[in-house]
Amino acid sequence: MTTTIDKAAQALSGGLILLGIVGLGLVETLAGKPFAPVPLTNDAGEVIAQPMFGPELRTGLVLAGLLVLALYGGYKLATPVEPTEGATGHETVAD
Repeated sequence: MTTTIDKAAQALSGGLILLGIVGLGLVETLAGKPFAPVPLTNDAGEVIAQPMFGPELRTGLVLAGLLVLALYGGYKLATPVEPTEGATGHETVAD
């Protein structure tokens, strides 16, 4: 049974990971060339291309999503499992 906490944790972690990987990647792609994951310099040391969003921001968003997912997993492990309706004990016939 999915609760509100389950849905919120899944949506938040999935949203952060998708924003970090897909969302910011699409913005970088739509912004146009030059594509560079880190600042590029020429021989004189001048910056000729740099990313719109730093790799630290994208990595931070993905790690935040994974942290939320890990905390949710810890929460699910710590809470006891509630029996479902209709799941009564199993009876066997003795010989």
